[in-house]
Amino acid sequence: MQYPVPQFQDVEDKIIGPFTFKQFIYILGGTGLSYAILQSLPTGLNYLLVAPVAGLSLALAFYKINNQPFINILESAFYYSVRNKLYLWSHKKKVKKKNKQITSEQPKSQVEVPNINDSKMKDLAWSLDINENVQRAEHAKSITEQNVLSTI
Repeated sequence: MQYPVPQFQDVEDKIIGPFTFKQFIYILGGTGLSYAILQSLPTGLNYLLVAPVAGLSLALAFYKINNQPFINILESAFYYSVRNKLYLWSHKKKVKKKNKQITSEQPKSQVEVPNINDSKMKDLAWSLDINENVQRAEHAKSITEQNVLSTI
């Protein structure tokens, strides 16, 4: 027996007309609170309070920021303002390694390998290339020394 699999699981069902249950509750709550304000306060003051209440209820029902419901944004803003904040900043000084200078003790055929700070991979590749070239140079030098000695 086959059972139908729901296709749109992330879309809320429209319960009351074109509104979901949450949207209907937000609109109903905003309308009820606006009506109570209109009936209880004097005429000039009640319109000043009804506008933000109606705007908030409409924003809760319909407005989304980055595909997130407005209630999630309000909740995050509330927690951000209430909770403790700990800001840490640590300054790390870059330590520069001093290059070794060639002294009389070191052979002159040895090549200095620069220190590349960007990436360890680049540094490794550079050192491998240099070591390969140094080994080739030493091998060629030993061959020429052997040729010179054999001719003498």
